[in-house]
Amino acid sequence: MNVTTPVGIARRATMPVLIALSVTHLLNDMIQSLIPAIYPIIKTAYALDFGQIGLITLTFQVSASLLQPLVGLYTDKKPMPYSMVVGMGFSLFGLVGLAFASSYSLLLLAAACVGIGSSIFHPEATRMARNASGGQHGLAQGIFQVGGQTGGALGPLLAAFIIVPNGQGSLAWFSAAALIAMALMVWTAGQSALVGPRQVRGKVAGAADPVAISAPPLASVAPAVAILIILLFSKNAYSASFSSFYTFYLIGKFGVSVQTSQVMLFLFLGSSAAGALFGGMLGDRIGRNKIIWFSILGALPFTLVLPYADLFWTGVLTIIINLIMSSAFAAILIYAMELMPGRIGLVGGFFYGLSFGLGGIAAALLGEFADQLGIETIYRICSFLPAIGLLAWFLPTLKESRHS
Repeated sequence: MNVTTPVGIARRATMPVLIALSVTHLLNDMIQSLIPAIYPIIKTAYALDFGQIGLITLTFQVSASLLQPLVGLYTDKKPMPYSMVVGMGFSLFGLVGLAFASSYSLLLLAAACVGIGSSIFHPEATRMARNASGGQHGLAQGIFQVGGQTGGALGPLLAAFIIVPNGQGSLAWFSAAALIAMALMVWTAGQSALVGPRQVRGKVAGAADPVAISAPPLASVAPAVAILIILLFSKNAYSASFSSFYTFYLIGKFGVSVQTSQVMLFLFLGSSAAGALFGGMLGDRIGRNKIIWFSILGALPFTLVLPYADLFWTGVLTIIINLIMSSAFAAILIYAMELMPGRIGLVGGFFYGLSFGLGGIAAALLGEFADQLGIETIYRICSFLPAIGLLAWFLPTLKESRHS
């Protein structure tokens, strides 16, 4: 076949589009990750308690979750690839607001703006990654997730070596990242005209794409979706205990410096990138059910040991735990897409939104409990959360399309 045909153009365009989407995901989530990364700084500067810290996380993550299903539902019917640029504009405004906020209420407002930006970005970017997958949906989501997980991990590292030494105002320096992301989003949106329509027709990989199949009634898949939601909650509640409170846990229990705690948070979050990629790739080969089962329940032995480990083994165990658990989201997301083909934007928006929302609610609750019970007690309680992964047993096995 001549490479100048539509199929040849789509094949040639797929990987650059996926890489560009991954990089924009990295920059988007890096900006998001700066919010929890500055908690040790603003806790002292604004005299906040753990409940107020949790409320910042809740504000950001709820604002990031509420719009996503609506954005996804709309873009399924009328794709809007350039809407990602608008979303990044909100994130830029929120980032500058965080840098120069003069009160706690302004911190909340700025965090909400970053959340709104994320809610606009994720559904459309997820749909574009699906369209550019060439049928290898797990690989495509893995590449897309690597960017997000890497960006999420960079926040603590940037906080340790840039924000802590230079102060809260240095957050504004990262406006450059938002501007770079906008430029990439403009390019990616232009490429969607090449990739999207041809990929959706399912001709690139030589097999019908599930997107082309009519979706079943929502009531028929509701039990499976409910299980996915509960599994996602167990993962995000545990992750929220780290993104919001891990630095305080390390400082309080082991007496480490703020910079050391941020580096250890980076190591924890950095393992997410490898877990997301391998989880997506293995899901294409062995099935989503097995990945979902292992990615949540498989972390249980390590989470149970963690509260009783010394500093060295705390670092080792948190990397292992997140390496395992981070493979869950891509598998859950693609499983849901295969349950509801034709609703890619809605599924992406709903599950990304749900992920943020559940994480925010968990952070707020854990913050209140931490004020009453102490951080170490919270980690002992949270160590049992991965046991909820047993519910994966009840997920129906799907007939997944395989592509080499």
